[in-house]
Amino acid sequence: MSTTSPLHGVDLLIDNEWRPALSGRRLDVPNPATGEAFVTVAHAGIEDLDIALAAAQRGFATWRAMSPYDRSAIMRRAAAILRERTPGIASLLTQEQGKPVAESVVELRAAADIIEWFAEEGRRTYGRLIPGRSPQVTQKVIKEPVGPVAAFTPWNFPVNQAVRKISAALAAGCSILLKGPEETPASCAELVRAYVDAGLPPGVVGLVYGTPAEISGYLIPHPVIRKISFTGSTAVGKQLAALAGSAMKRVTMELGGHAPAIIFADADLDAAAGQLVLMKFRNAGQTCIAATRFLVHESVHDAFLERFLAKVAQIKVGNGLDEGVTMGPLANVRRVQAMEVLIGDALAKGAQLACGGHRIGSAGNFFAPTVLTGVTPDMRAMNEEPFGPLALVRRFSCFEEVEQEINRLPYGLATYAYTRDAATIASLTHVVESGMLSINHLGLALPETPFGGVKDSGYGSEGGLEAVETYLVTKFVSEYQPPSG
Repeated sequence: MSTTSPLHGVDLLIDNEWRPALSGRRLDVPNPATGEAFVTVAHAGIEDLDIALAAAQRGFATWRAMSPYDRSAIMRRAAAILRERTPGIASLLTQEQGKPVAESVVELRAAADIIEWFAEEGRRTYGRLIPGRSPQVTQKVIKEPVGPVAAFTPWNFPVNQAVRKISAALAAGCSILLKGPEETPASCAELVRAYVDAGLPPGVVGLVYGTPAEISGYLIPHPVIRKISFTGSTAVGKQLAALAGSAMKRVTMELGGHAPAIIFADADLDAAAGQLVLMKFRNAGQTCIAATRFLVHESVHDAFLERFLAKVAQIKVGNGLDEGVTMGPLANVRRVQAMEVLIGDALAKGAQLACGGHRIGSAGNFFAPTVLTGVTPDMRAMNEEPFGPLALVRRFSCFEEVEQEINRLPYGLATYAYTRDAATIASLTHVVESGMLSINHLGLALPETPFGGVKDSGYGSEGGLEAVETYLVTKFVSEYQPPSG
């Protein structure tokens, strides 16, 4: 197995060659549990990007000429390699991102499943025949890869976010140049290494790190690039979408969220509490689909809160490499500071602290799982994505209150609901302004299902057949054959 180590650091991948930046510049990457340097990462400049773009253009010509069957075989080998290397890569992921190693293993296993699913879906990028208006006319619809892709991925799921973009692009026959996360580069590099070691031709996948604004500002309008895929904050996503629009580039945007979780009077409270604690505090709450606004019917508010707090009390915070730890540190000090600001604002405006609300220890970015009750819409945390271990609990008395609150914000990524009533489920399905709705279980983010939002949460899908479709262009061919004789 070939893995990244603190000794060697993380390099750029260009034309299937791991290399430092031409300038020699490197950035230190700290371990969020200790604050100590973990690895260094190469910092690409424009001269590196030019070489990578030329490689991506050559790689596209090679990859699109291969049959879907052969492309699928290489991708399936990549999935097998990733599964084999999971223990070693999981340790890297935990040390650079902070999440417990058990969560890192789950992320990597899910990534292998994603590669495998897209490998098979790439063999089904069918066109169609349209009946002509005369016997001499044949009308064909052909699906073709859009071209080289520029993709931008965040630090919270450095493998899971990258694997969706890479796999969908490869399944469609595109090459892809990935701007990986500088704060969590090692595990992302090992994901890319699995594709290369599986036999991917040179230039089909490239990986660069550096100054985000400089890289996006150069890649997005570049004539080699034909599609953009971005996962990150809404504010940055809007800027990149505007840049892509000015260059007429196709775009997929998976942006911020502020997911509501609705617990109706007839809900299974034990199931709701257990599942939602997992969804809220997984990855220390640094998840775009994390439940944040808990809307609980007044008749079961206290009973649900008791169960929820009991589950929160069982969370063990610590270094993700330590046995028994179920929540690691926040990925960087910025998230700790944001939590303190949001919690302080809510308490000043009348919220009650049910648990947590403070840093843990003096080293690392540890923060206690926090639950606030009595929250109101004027509080910053009820309007800004916390992206941390913060749950906001509010009572409601009728469905109209629920509808107003869940659609109040410009976000529309994920919504969760717990109820046994078919009429309530039907109403939710109709009124929720969200790209994804999960009822009575945690059913999101499977490889075969759509994954994406509406409104300020973005557009396009990172899962299901819809994800492959965004990397394909439609060509219509109408052929007339004159009658013989």
